[in-house]
Amino acid sequence: MSTTAAVRPDAKTGSQMLDAYRRLTRLPFGRHIYSRLVCFKAPYFGSVRPTFEVLEPGRGEVRAPNRRAVRNHLGSVHAIALCNIAELAAGSTLDASLPPTHRWIPKGMTVQYLAKATSDIRAVATVSDLSGLAGDEAREVIVPVDVLDANGTVVLHADISMWVSPRRAA
Repeated sequence: MSTTAAVRPDAKTGSQMLDAYRRLTRLPFGRHIYSRLVCFKAPYFGSVRPTFEVLEPGRGEVRAPNRRAVRNHLGSVHAIALCNIAELAAGSTLDASLPPTHRWIPKGMTVQYLAKATSDIRAVATVSDLSGLAGDEAREVIVPVDVLDANGTVVLHADISMWVSPRRAA
């Protein structure tokens, strides 16, 4: 069952990313439009041509095609392209999972390359429940991400360290 099942699709969450995703995915081509907007805001992510498939508190899934521009000399998806989609999935999922009182920034990434990626890829990020985060609490959150190929084989596992802190008062 989805963790957002009890939330109206048009309800404000405090996450601009999640609110925009919910609004746009109700439209034809909404996932495509949302994905292009994210890449407009953070252009480097556009290098993998991502498409958001799922974005909800606790879980995010982003797909990217295997195309010549992201391949290495061995014909597989380049390691940095895999890291790129992993970071996009982790950051988006964390943003959708945080209470509106907090913000985040990546601190580091530990990566395990487990297999060659020779097909389209899919990054799946999960975030533990952060609803109990105190309003003045700052801490490190580790976001695990698996990047899978078209057969469901995990080609990369990343643990992405994020620094979560209270938003500054306006």
